[in-house]
Amino acid sequence: MADMKVIPFMAHRKIAAVISGLVLLGCTVSLTLNGLQFGLDFTGGTQLEIGFERPVDLVQVRSTLDQQSLRNYSVVHFGTDVDVLIRMQGALKDIGVQQVADRLQELGIDTRVVLDSRGINTDQYAERLLLGAAPGLAENLQQVFPVAQYGSIYSEAADDGGLYVFLKTSIDEIVTREIIAALGQAVQQQAELRRSEFVGPQVGEELRDDGGLGLLFALAVVMVYVAMRFQLKFSIGAVAALAHDVIFVVGVFSLMHFDFDLTVLAAVLAVIGYPLNDTIVVSDRIRENFRKVRKSTPQEIIDISLTQTLGRTLVTSLTTLLVLTALFLVGGELIRGFSTALIIGVIVGTYSSVYVVPNVLLAMNISKEDLMLPEKEGAELEEV
Repeated sequence: MADMKVIPFMAHRKIAAVISGLVLLGCTVSLTLNGLQFGLDFTGGTQLEIGFERPVDLVQVRSTLDQQSLRNYSVVHFGTDVDVLIRMQGALKDIGVQQVADRLQELGIDTRVVLDSRGINTDQYAERLLLGAAPGLAENLQQVFPVAQYGSIYSEAADDGGLYVFLKTSIDEIVTREIIAALGQAVQQQAELRRSEFVGPQVGEELRDDGGLGLLFALAVVMVYVAMRFQLKFSIGAVAALAHDVIFVVGVFSLMHFDFDLTVLAAVLAVIGYPLNDTIVVSDRIRENFRKVRKSTPQEIIDISLTQTLGRTLVTSLTTLLVLTALFLVGGELIRGFSTALIIGVIVGTYSSVYVVPNVLLAMNISKEDLMLPEKEGAELEEV
């Protein structure tokens, strides 16, 4: 070790601790104020799979959906370049009601729009909308419900002075048909609905709760394993590093308003497992050097251990980042969140294995006595 140039990592540990504290504080504030922008997997919503005759440009598809007043949606190729998957938050009925409300606002009519289909004759009508009382409403019904989109409609006065509008076609079908027609016209080819399904918010809530429990369970298992494999102080350092990494990744998604879906949750769970491998290697070298190096302080021994493992840490992280970067660039939008979360997790995990775990060990006054091997009974007699 005399010939090796030791890098003084721990000389800057206080600066690193301040930086980590400020970053975690910012992430926590963002999570508290902004929360996470949960994707369709957690909030519930609608998925439409639409097939085309020839490959289509997703930019053109998104531009067309913007003109349809759709919000909070994502568009990706599904399997091939001629299949497109559209994911929208909310049910198609909610989207259709919002479109009616937007048309009323454009005409200067400020009133409520409520879907109220209770007690209607389903053999004659599929849906009934309740519009609040407003001047000029009855005269502009044909502009609010164009015949080309809704077909024939029927209206009658409501008890509160508003207006009931009866539709022969369900709003789901109207919105779907309008989206397909607009896309077909935009790309100048035939568009066909392959699949339409709704993910309920109850399912999304269960997934969110199960994912949170999975994160806590993973942290608990890691803490128990490291405590049994090494020592309690190493266990606390490893869990602190993993919590640091998870909060950082989730905080970045909150700050940048990225969609948080099941693929991102899977990446966060992988972030718990991946940096742990490097943490175990660093911890094992620290323990080994505490037992081998006799005339050095704990800070010097940790610097020696980090210097010895630095090459392995950088090579492992860089090769992983090369694969993740390729996934981010050419993997498509469907796994973009997954690759983004893992790229952030690998970078911050490399940092935490160098500065967070050793920092915690020094803060807890790690010493040679903590890592000495227990002497066997009768060892002195055996030496004699």
